[in-house]
Amino acid sequence: MNTFITIIEFTDPACTWCWGSEPVLRKLEYYFLKNIKISYSMGGLVKDANTFLDQKNNIGGDLKQFNQQVAKHWLEASERHGMPVQTDGFELFTESDCSTFPMNIAYKAAQFQGEEIANRFLRKMREAIAAEARQANRTEVLIELANDVGLDIPPFVSSLNDGSAEQAFKLDRDRMNQYSIRGFPGYLVKNNEGKEVLLQGYQSYDDFVAVIKMLSENSVAPTHYEVNMETIINFISCYDRIAPIELQMVFDLDKTITQNWLDSLTNSGHLSVQKVGNGAFYSLSSQSDFCGNDAGICKL
Repeated sequence: MNTFITIIEFTDPACTWCWGSEPVLRKLEYYFLKNIKISYSMGGLVKDANTFLDQKNNIGGDLKQFNQQVAKHWLEASERHGMPVQTDGFELFTESDCSTFPMNIAYKAAQFQGEEIANRFLRKMREAIAAEARQANRTEVLIELANDVGLDIPPFVSSLNDGSAEQAFKLDRDRMNQYSIRGFPGYLVKNNEGKEVLLQGYQSYDDFVAVIKMLSENSVAPTHYEVNMETIINFISCYDRIAPIELQMVFDLDKTITQNWLDSLTNSGHLSVQKVGNGAFYSLSSQSDFCGNDAGICKL
Protein backbone atom coordinates (compact mmCIF):
# COMPACT_ATOMS: atom_id res chain seq x y z
CA MET A 1 0.00 0.00 0.00
CA ASN A 2 1.31 3.44 -0.93
CA THR A 3 1.99 5.78 1.98
CA PHE A 4 -0.19 8.86 2.13
CA ILE A 5 0.58 11.75 4.46
CA THR A 6 -1.95 14.08 6.04
CA ILE A 7 -0.88 17.38 7.57
CA ILE A 8 -3.42 19.03 9.84
CA GLU A 9 -2.73 22.64 10.77
CA PHE A 10 -4.26 23.82 14.04
CA THR A 11 -4.96 27.41 13.14
CA ASP A 12 -6.91 30.63 13.27
CA PRO A 13 -7.55 32.86 10.23
CA ALA A 14 -6.03 35.82 12.11
CA CYS A 15 -2.82 34.12 13.27
CA THR A 16 0.17 35.91 11.73
CA TRP A 17 2.50 32.90 11.92
CA CYS A 18 -0.16 30.79 10.20
CA TRP A 19 -0.19 33.49 7.52
CA GLY A 20 3.60 33.27 7.46
CA SER A 21 3.37 29.49 7.01
CA GLU A 22 1.45 29.77 3.73
CA PRO A 23 4.62 29.66 1.57
CA VAL A 24 5.74 26.48 3.32
CA LEU A 25 2.39 24.77 2.92
CA ARG A 26 2.13 25.78 -0.73
CA LYS A 27 5.57 24.36 -1.39
CA LEU A 28 4.54 21.10 0.27
CA GLU A 29 1.37 20.97 -1.84
CA TYR A 30 3.29 21.63 -5.02
CA TYR A 31 6.16 19.21 -4.40
CA PHE A 32 4.17 16.37 -2.84
CA LEU A 33 0.97 16.79 -4.85
CA LYS A 34 -0.02 13.12 -5.06
CA ASN A 35 1.20 12.01 -1.64
CA ILE A 36 -0.03 14.56 0.90
CA LYS A 37 -3.18 16.31 1.96
CA ILE A 38 -3.23 19.53 3.99
CA SER A 39 -6.24 20.10 6.24
CA TYR A 40 -7.12 22.74 8.81
CA SER A 41 -8.52 22.45 12.31
CA MET A 42 -9.87 25.69 13.74
CA GLY A 43 -8.54 26.62 17.17
CA GLY A 44 -9.87 30.09 17.92
CA LEU A 45 -7.09 32.50 18.83
CA VAL A 46 -8.97 35.42 20.43
CA LYS A 47 -12.22 34.61 22.19
CA ASP A 48 -12.55 38.18 23.50
CA ALA A 49 -10.02 40.95 22.88
CA ASN A 50 -11.10 42.57 26.14
CA THR A 51 -9.61 39.70 28.14
CA PHE A 52 -6.90 38.45 25.74
CA LEU A 53 -3.31 38.66 26.98
CA ASP A 54 -0.11 37.78 25.12
CA GLN A 55 2.66 39.03 27.40
CA LYS A 56 5.46 37.80 25.14
CA ASN A 57 4.31 40.06 22.30
CA ASN A 58 2.95 42.85 24.52
CA ILE A 59 -0.63 42.41 23.34
CA GLY A 60 -3.61 42.89 25.60
CA GLY A 61 -4.86 44.84 28.55
CA ASP A 62 -6.45 47.77 26.75
CA LEU A 63 -8.87 47.34 23.85
CA LYS A 64 -8.17 50.91 22.67
CA GLN A 65 -4.53 49.92 22.08
CA PHE A 66 -5.22 46.34 21.03
CA ASN A 67 -5.31 46.87 17.25
CA GLN A 68 -2.10 48.93 17.35
CA GLN A 69 -0.38 46.22 19.40
CA VAL A 70 -1.51 43.49 16.99
CA ALA A 71 -0.49 45.52 13.94
CA LYS A 72 2.96 46.14 15.42
CA HIS A 73 3.39 42.42 16.12
CA TRP A 74 2.25 41.48 12.62
CA LEU A 75 4.64 43.96 11.00
CA GLU A 76 7.54 42.55 13.02
CA ALA A 77 6.52 39.01 12.08
CA SER A 78 6.21 40.01 8.42
CA GLU A 79 9.82 41.14 8.40
CA ARG A 80 10.72 37.57 9.36
CA HIS A 81 8.27 35.41 7.39
CA GLY A 82 7.97 37.64 4.32
CA MET A 83 4.21 37.59 3.75
CA PRO A 84 2.63 41.04 3.19
CA VAL A 85 0.71 42.86 5.90
CA GLN A 86 -1.31 46.06 5.92
CA THR A 87 -1.11 47.96 9.19
CA ASP A 88 -2.52 51.31 8.05
CA GLY A 89 -6.19 51.37 8.93
CA PHE A 90 -6.01 48.03 10.74
CA GLU A 91 -8.96 47.79 13.10
CA LEU A 92 -10.01 44.16 13.32
CA PHE A 93 -11.20 44.39 16.92
CA THR A 94 -13.94 46.70 18.19
CA GLU A 95 -16.28 46.65 21.17
CA SER A 96 -18.97 44.95 19.08
CA ASP A 97 -16.62 42.67 17.10
CA CYS A 98 -13.93 41.66 19.56
CA SER A 99 -13.27 38.01 18.66
CA THR A 100 -11.70 35.89 15.94
CA PHE A 101 -14.18 33.08 16.64
CA PRO A 102 -16.67 34.23 13.92
CA MET A 103 -14.02 33.61 11.25
CA ASN A 104 -13.28 30.14 12.62
CA ILE A 105 -16.99 29.33 12.60
CA ALA A 106 -17.29 30.71 9.05
CA TYR A 107 -14.58 28.31 7.88
CA LYS A 108 -16.58 25.40 9.33
CA ALA A 109 -19.70 26.69 7.55
CA ALA A 110 -17.71 26.76 4.29
CA GLN A 111 -16.36 23.27 4.94
CA PHE A 112 -19.89 21.84 4.71
CA GLN A 113 -19.66 22.69 1.00
CA GLY A 114 -16.35 20.89 0.50
CA GLU A 115 -12.84 21.10 1.89
CA GLU A 116 -11.27 22.48 -1.27
CA ILE A 117 -13.53 25.53 -1.47
CA ALA A 118 -13.33 25.98 2.31
CA ASN A 119 -9.54 26.15 2.08
CA ARG A 120 -9.79 28.79 -0.66
CA PHE A 121 -12.11 30.70 1.65
CA LEU A 122 -9.59 30.41 4.50
CA ARG A 123 -6.87 31.85 2.29
CA LYS A 124 -9.21 34.66 1.25
CA MET A 125 -9.90 35.46 4.92
CA ARG A 126 -6.18 35.50 5.69
CA GLU A 127 -5.53 37.88 2.80
CA ALA A 128 -8.38 40.16 3.83
CA ILE A 129 -7.26 40.34 7.45
CA ALA A 130 -3.48 40.48 7.07
CA ALA A 131 -2.89 42.23 3.76
CA GLU A 132 -6.02 44.33 3.26
CA ALA A 133 -6.86 45.40 6.85
CA ARG A 134 -10.49 44.37 6.42
CA GLN A 135 -12.65 43.67 9.45
CA ALA A 136 -13.29 40.07 8.50
CA ASN A 137 -14.86 39.09 11.80
CA ARG A 138 -18.04 40.89 10.70
CA THR A 139 -20.74 38.74 9.11
CA GLU A 140 -21.26 41.02 6.10
CA VAL A 141 -17.53 40.90 5.24
CA LEU A 142 -17.44 37.12 5.67
CA ILE A 143 -20.36 36.81 3.25
CA GLU A 144 -18.55 39.01 0.70
CA LEU A 145 -15.43 36.83 0.95
CA ALA A 146 -17.52 33.66 0.71
CA ASN A 147 -19.14 35.00 -2.44
CA ASP A 148 -15.70 35.86 -3.88
CA VAL A 149 -14.57 32.22 -3.74
CA GLY A 150 -17.84 30.84 -5.08
CA LEU A 151 -19.52 29.48 -1.96
CA ASP A 152 -23.28 28.97 -2.13
CA ILE A 153 -24.38 31.84 0.09
CA PRO A 154 -27.82 30.70 1.40
CA PRO A 155 -26.55 27.44 2.95
CA PHE A 156 -23.41 29.23 4.14
CA VAL A 157 -25.47 31.81 6.02
CA SER A 158 -27.82 29.10 7.28
CA SER A 159 -24.87 27.18 8.75
CA LEU A 160 -23.67 30.34 10.47
CA ASN A 161 -27.07 30.92 12.05
CA ASP A 162 -28.39 27.46 12.93
CA GLY A 163 -25.53 26.44 15.23
CA SER A 164 -24.16 23.65 13.00
CA ALA A 165 -20.95 25.52 12.09
CA GLU A 166 -20.44 26.57 15.69
CA GLN A 167 -20.80 22.94 16.83
CA ALA A 168 -18.26 21.84 14.22
CA PHE A 169 -15.91 24.52 15.52
CA LYS A 170 -16.37 23.17 19.05
CA LEU A 171 -15.30 19.72 17.85
CA ASP A 172 -12.15 21.26 16.34
CA ARG A 173 -11.44 22.97 19.65
CA ASP A 174 -11.91 19.67 21.45
CA ARG A 175 -9.30 18.07 19.17
CA MET A 176 -6.94 20.97 19.81
CA ASN A 177 -7.27 20.39 23.55
CA GLN A 178 -6.80 16.66 23.05
CA TYR A 179 -3.36 17.35 21.57
CA SER A 180 -2.59 20.08 24.13
CA ILE A 181 -2.15 22.77 21.49
CA ARG A 182 -1.45 26.07 23.27
CA GLY A 183 -0.40 28.23 20.36
CA PHE A 184 -0.73 28.50 16.59
CA PRO A 185 0.27 27.12 14.26
CA GLY A 186 0.49 23.54 15.40
CA TYR A 187 0.73 20.56 13.06
CA LEU A 188 -0.34 16.94 13.27
CA VAL A 189 1.48 14.94 10.59
CA LYS A 190 0.28 11.38 10.14
CA ASN A 191 0.42 8.49 7.69
CA ASN A 192 -2.34 6.16 6.55
CA GLU A 193 -1.26 3.54 9.07
CA GLY A 194 -2.05 5.77 12.02
CA LYS A 195 1.47 6.84 12.96
CA GLU A 196 1.66 10.54 13.76
CA VAL A 197 4.00 13.32 14.83
CA LEU A 198 2.94 16.56 16.52
CA LEU A 199 4.86 19.74 15.66
CA GLN A 200 4.37 22.96 17.63
CA GLY A 201 4.91 26.41 16.14
CA TYR A 202 6.19 27.59 12.78
CA GLN A 203 8.00 24.86 10.83
CA SER A 204 10.33 25.10 7.86
CA TYR A 205 9.85 23.12 4.66
CA ASP A 206 12.84 20.96 5.60
CA ASP A 207 11.26 20.21 8.99
CA PHE A 208 8.19 18.81 7.25
CA VAL A 209 10.23 16.87 4.70
CA ALA A 210 12.16 15.15 7.49
CA VAL A 211 8.92 14.07 9.20
CA ILE A 212 7.33 12.97 5.90
CA LYS A 213 10.36 10.82 5.07
CA MET A 214 10.28 9.26 8.53
CA LEU A 215 6.56 8.48 8.44
CA SER A 216 6.80 7.09 4.90
CA GLU A 217 10.08 5.22 5.52
CA ASN A 218 11.58 7.29 2.68
CA SER A 219 8.95 6.09 0.20
CA VAL A 220 7.49 9.58 -0.31
CA ALA A 221 9.81 12.07 -1.96
CA PRO A 222 9.29 15.54 -3.42
CA THR A 223 9.14 16.26 -7.12
CA HIS A 224 11.86 18.61 -8.35
CA TYR A 225 11.19 21.31 -10.91
CA GLU A 226 13.47 23.19 -13.26
CA VAL A 227 13.03 26.92 -12.84
CA ASN A 228 11.72 28.45 -16.04
CA MET A 229 8.80 30.52 -17.26
CA GLU A 230 6.63 27.47 -17.77
CA THR A 231 7.06 26.04 -14.26
CA ILE A 232 6.63 29.45 -12.66
CA ILE A 233 3.42 30.10 -14.60
CA ASN A 234 2.24 26.59 -13.73
CA PHE A 235 2.77 27.22 -10.02
CA ILE A 236 1.01 30.57 -10.05
CA SER A 237 -1.89 29.04 -12.01
CA CYS A 238 -2.57 26.71 -9.08
CA TYR A 239 -3.69 29.66 -6.98
CA ASP A 240 -5.73 32.81 -7.31
CA ARG A 241 -2.74 34.95 -6.39
CA ILE A 242 0.65 34.58 -4.74
CA ALA A 243 3.04 36.73 -2.71
CA PRO A 244 6.66 36.96 -3.92
CA ILE A 245 7.96 34.99 -0.92
CA GLU A 246 5.79 32.05 -2.01
CA LEU A 247 7.45 31.91 -5.41
CA GLN A 248 10.84 32.49 -3.83
CA MET A 249 10.43 29.62 -1.39
CA VAL A 250 8.93 27.15 -3.85
CA PHE A 251 11.80 27.46 -6.32
CA ASP A 252 14.60 28.19 -3.82
CA LEU A 253 15.39 31.55 -5.37
CA ASP A 254 16.92 34.60 -3.78
CA LYS A 255 14.84 37.74 -3.41
CA THR A 256 16.40 39.60 -6.32
CA ILE A 257 16.01 36.77 -8.83
CA THR A 258 12.42 36.22 -7.68
CA GLN A 259 11.57 39.86 -8.28
CA ASN A 260 13.31 39.78 -11.67
CA TRP A 261 11.07 36.87 -12.74
CA LEU A 262 7.94 38.61 -11.47
CA ASP A 263 8.85 41.92 -13.13
CA SER A 264 9.64 40.19 -16.42
CA LEU A 265 6.37 38.23 -16.45
CA THR A 266 4.41 41.35 -15.45
CA ASN A 267 6.05 43.50 -18.13
CA SER A 268 5.36 40.83 -20.76
CA GLY A 269 1.68 40.76 -19.83
CA HIS A 270 1.59 37.29 -18.29
CA LEU A 271 1.04 38.53 -14.74
CA SER A 272 -0.81 41.34 -13.05
CA VAL A 273 0.31 42.86 -9.76
CA GLN A 274 -1.68 44.30 -6.86
CA LYS A 275 0.19 46.33 -4.26
CA VAL A 276 -0.93 45.53 -0.72
CA GLY A 277 0.45 46.87 2.55
CA ASN A 278 4.20 46.30 2.66
CA GLY A 279 4.14 43.89 -0.29
CA ALA A 280 2.19 42.70 -3.31
CA PHE A 281 0.18 39.87 -4.82
CA TYR A 282 0.71 38.51 -8.33
CA SER A 283 -1.82 36.61 -10.41
CA LEU A 284 -2.17 35.41 -13.99
CA SER A 285 -3.21 38.29 -16.20
CA SER A 286 -6.48 38.08 -18.10
CA GLN A 287 -4.44 39.32 -21.06
CA SER A 288 -1.91 36.50 -20.86
CA ASP A 289 -1.72 34.26 -23.92
CA PHE A 290 0.79 31.88 -22.34
CA CYS A 291 0.32 28.24 -23.26
CA GLY A 292 2.54 25.51 -21.89
CA ASN A 293 2.46 21.83 -22.79
CA ASP A 294 4.12 20.72 -19.56
CA ALA A 295 2.16 23.16 -17.47
CA GLY A 296 -1.11 22.00 -19.02
CA ILE A 297 -2.67 25.46 -19.00
CA CYS A 298 -3.68 28.09 -21.48
CA LYS A 299 -4.75 31.51 -20.25
CA LEU A 300 -6.47 33.83 -22.73
